[in-house]
Amino acid sequence: MSVSVVNKGNLNDDQEEVLERFIEFQYAMIEKDLEKLNELLEDNYTLTHMSGKTQTKDEYIGEIMDGTLNYYKSIINNPIIMIKEKDKAILKADVTLDAKVYGMKGTWTLHSEQTMEKINGKWYLSKWDN
Repeated sequence: MSVSVVNKGNLNDDQEEVLERFIEFQYAMIEKDLEKLNELLEDNYTLTHMSGKTQTKDEYIGEIMDGTLNYYKSIINNPIIMIKEKDKAILKADVTLDAKVYGMKGTWTLHSEQTMEKINGKWYLSKWDN
């Protein structure tokens, strides 16, 4: 399995929805699924890499699709999900990625904070800080 969750704990329905959308995102990164990535990420999405580099949605998806960013496996460790105001969520987790990024292959554990927003009944990713 290319995406797994470790120590999920007891989550309510809203928290489960948030986690499921993040899992879908991890699969879309690994599978280079352009349509799914565009569906899951808000137009104003930003990703801040552990190097401090920040990318827009288009820049990030572009580097996945052109092979600059290659993801092979994701382990979501100890996710903590906070729902705020019914339409905002913060997912904190250590995400271990087996990847080849900017020419370097390795396994990295990112102390991640994912911001998500609920729009028309569905959760969308708006920001990922590592």
